[in-house]
Amino acid sequence: MTYVRLGCVALVIATLRGIIGEVRSTGDKPPEHWRTHFMATTYEIISTAQGRHLKITGDLPQGFHGEQQGDSWVCPLDAQNAAAVRQAMPWTAPTTVGLKKSIGCGDRLGLATPGHILAVQGTDMFPVFAQQSIREMERSNRTPQNVMDDATFGVLQMNYQSGFGSDADHLKNIKAIDDCIAAGFVGFTLDPNEHVDNAAHTDDHATLQQKFDSLPWDALETSADDLKKLYIGNTPGGAIDEEALLRATGKYSRAIAHVTKLARYIASEFNGQPYDLEVSVDETDTPTSPAEHYFFASELKRLGVDFHGLAPRFIGSFEKGVDYIGDLDVFENDFAVHAKIARELGPYKLSIHTGSDKFSIYPIIFKHTGQYVHLKTAGTSWLEALRVVAMHNVPLFREILDFAIERYPTDRASYHVSGDLSKVPANPADSELPDLFEQFDARQVLHVTFGSILDHYRKPVYDVLYEHNDTYDAVLKKHFDRHIAPFQNN
Repeated sequence: MTYVRLGCVALVIATLRGIIGEVRSTGDKPPEHWRTHFMATTYEIISTAQGRHLKITGDLPQGFHGEQQGDSWVCPLDAQNAAAVRQAMPWTAPTTVGLKKSIGCGDRLGLATPGHILAVQGTDMFPVFAQQSIREMERSNRTPQNVMDDATFGVLQMNYQSGFGSDADHLKNIKAIDDCIAAGFVGFTLDPNEHVDNAAHTDDHATLQQKFDSLPWDALETSADDLKKLYIGNTPGGAIDEEALLRATGKYSRAIAHVTKLARYIASEFNGQPYDLEVSVDETDTPTSPAEHYFFASELKRLGVDFHGLAPRFIGSFEKGVDYIGDLDVFENDFAVHAKIARELGPYKLSIHTGSDKFSIYPIIFKHTGQYVHLKTAGTSWLEALRVVAMHNVPLFREILDFAIERYPTDRASYHVSGDLSKVPANPADSELPDLFEQFDARQVLHVTFGSILDHYRKPVYDVLYEHNDTYDAVLKKHFDRHIAPFQNN
C-alpha cells in the first residue's frame, strides 16, 4: 500500500465541529503527511493497486460505506462518501465567493486540487476549486457530481480549511443548472452566447432598426420608446446614441432576456440562500465595446439580475493555453474603461475567461481592477499533467503527442486557437519533450485534444499521475505561482 498524502482529519460530533486541532508538517516543502488530531477517528486518502480510496481508522461514521480491514475501513471515493465528508466537515463543501478577488482552478482530471491548494495558500486570492464547464465535462466524461466530489476529496486530503468556491461554468439551459444545483454547486456562470447576434456588429442601419423592432419586448419588460429614453444621451459621456443603442440591442438584447430567465430560475431555487452568479459573453466573434458593456450590465440590473461577475469579450486575442495576442497599450486603454464601468455600475468583478497563461496582461488587469477581478483557468492544469507524463513515461507521452496531432484538425473546431501543426517541433529528443510545453503550437495541440486523449489514454495517464502525484502537485504550484503573483499587492 502506497500513501499518496495523509490528510487525517478527526470526525467530531456536531457540537465540536469547527474546533481546529494541531496541524503538523515538515519544513517549507510540500509535506508528505498532514494530520489534524481531534478524537479517535481519522481520514486518509490512500493509493492501492485498485486505485485511490478513503481510509477511515476507527468506527465507521454515519453516512459512510466501505470494506472493513482490521481497525480501519477502506471506502471508495464516490458520491455517497463525499456527501458524508461534507456533512461531517462543512469546510470540505464550497462556499460563496462574492466580491473577493478570486482565481478559478479548473481541474479536468479531478487530481489537481492539492497542487492548487499549495499555490493559493498564503495569498489573498480566494480559490474556486470545483469548476468545470458543461462542455468540458462532456468531453472528459465527467458529471457535475464528479467535479464537486473530486474537489471535496482534494480539500480533505490537504486539510484545507480556508474555504473555496464552486463554478458551474458556461451554463446554457435549466437542465444543466438543475444538475449542478443537485451536485452542490453554489456558483454559476451563465452563457448566453448562442443568443448573441454577432452580425449586429456590422449591420447597416435599416437592418438594425428591423432587429430592434422585433425584439422580445415582453421578456425585456420594456418598450422601444422607453428603452430609447433610458439610454440615448443619458449615459456617461453620451456614449450611447441611437445608432449605438440599435447595435447594442441587436447584438445583446436576446441574450439579456435569456440570462434573465436563467438567473430568475436560480434565484427561485435558492429561495433567499446565498449563491454566486457570473454572466459570460466572452465567446463571441466580436469584442464588447465599453458602450455595449454599459448597456448589457445596466439592462441586467434593470431586470433585477443580481450578478457578481461579468466576462465581456475583450479586444485582442485570448487563445487557449498561451499568452495574450495583441497590442498591450491598446488593450490597457480599452480595459481601463471596462474596469471603470464595472466599479461604477456595481461594483462587480471583471472575469477573465481563457485567463491562464496571459502573463503579459496580468499587471494591467490588476492595476485597473484591484480586488474586483476573477481569473478563470482550466486547461493549463491539464497541460501540467501531461508535463508530468512527459517527465516520467516518455513512450506514453510520444504516443499521446502523435495522437493529439492527428486529432487536432477536428478537435480545434469549437475552440479559438491558431496553433499550426507544421510548427510543432518534429521528432524531439527525449530531453526536449518538456520544452514542448513552452512552445505555442504544441501547447494548443495538446490543450484542445484533451477529450480525445482521455478517451484513448485515460488509465495510463491516471496511473502516471497516481504514482507521481507529488511531482504533479509541485509543477502545479510552480505554474500557478506565476499566475497569482501579479495579483498580489506586494
